[in-house]
Amino acid sequence: MARTFQSILITGGAGFIGSHVIRTLLKNHPAAKITNLDLLTYAGNLENLRDVENEAHYQFVKGDIQDENLIESLFDKYRFDAVVHLAAESHVDRSITNPMAFLETNIIGTATLLNAAKKAWEGNMDDKCFYHISTDEVYGSLEEEGLFTEDTPYDPRSPYSSSKASSDHLVRAWHHTYGLPIVISNCSNNYGSFQFPEKLIPLMIRNIRDQLPLPVYGEGINVRDWLWVEDHATAIDVILHKGSFGRTYNIGGLNEWRNIDLIHAIIRLVDGALGRPEGTSKSLIEFVKDRAGHDMRYAIDATRIETELGWKPSVTFEKGLEATVDWYLNSGEWLDSVTSGQYQEYYKNMYGNRGKE
Repeated sequence: MARTFQSILITGGAGFIGSHVIRTLLKNHPAAKITNLDLLTYAGNLENLRDVENEAHYQFVKGDIQDENLIESLFDKYRFDAVVHLAAESHVDRSITNPMAFLETNIIGTATLLNAAKKAWEGNMDDKCFYHISTDEVYGSLEEEGLFTEDTPYDPRSPYSSSKASSDHLVRAWHHTYGLPIVISNCSNNYGSFQFPEKLIPLMIRNIRDQLPLPVYGEGINVRDWLWVEDHATAIDVILHKGSFGRTYNIGGLNEWRNIDLIHAIIRLVDGALGRPEGTSKSLIEFVKDRAGHDMRYAIDATRIETELGWKPSVTFEKGLEATVDWYLNSGEWLDSVTSGQYQEYYKNMYGNRGKE
């Protein structure tokens, strides 16, 4: 039987995935009040939610998930009966250069939220839900065969994935120790509109548009499973309202692509959309020194969520990628605004000083 909630806290709702989750919940559950808590760091942008900012059942609060007093005051004021925890430092490259920020946000921040939920819901947890959004990177790296399942042992390889694995364990501990009603999902790589262009797909679209170098780690043979963000948001909605407490659900797009093949596909789409001869931008590809601890392959078995909850991807990767390219090319003002200032310094540090292979 599906659960219903009156007041939902979304952490990290101004980010890429979070903004799509907010839209989905507002559309599918118009009676629920949605509170978006976001610190508005580099990847959080209220422009991502301009179309819903005046909705009667939506409100934004700027704040840090590590701020215990703030979190407890929000629980007291708004009487949340559900938490969808998306706020996280999430970029592997940044975790390599600044690991402590990932431990603070992803581990301490999650523990702060868990404690606040436990305190607020103690004695009446039956109609509550704490939903923690995680990643497939906690499972480590696959060889050419095999898929990640919910029972795959954890084997994180980067500060980012280690911090997310730690937060997963904390959420399960609060469930087993205190009886907190929790669900967890581990998803594959997301793509779609409003993604900050440090990530592969929007980075390549922007650089092809502007005829800038296309940096490719190593030989470009690392494989990722790609999930359209709107399908992910739908899956989150389904798990929040129907998932079994204490259960983990893996969400995958059923789309494995080598990075270099994906880049060639993006080149075809962007060059075509801009009226350039096919393959014009192939010469922009630059193979750069591989990043430390670069996992070779991720791939998810999403059987559980399909068989138990009836969810599966709604679009093919080709259609989703085409729609994504169109969105970025038609959203030049958004793309240019989020890639100014601090982003330029980050980009220089990440790619400008790397030696070629």
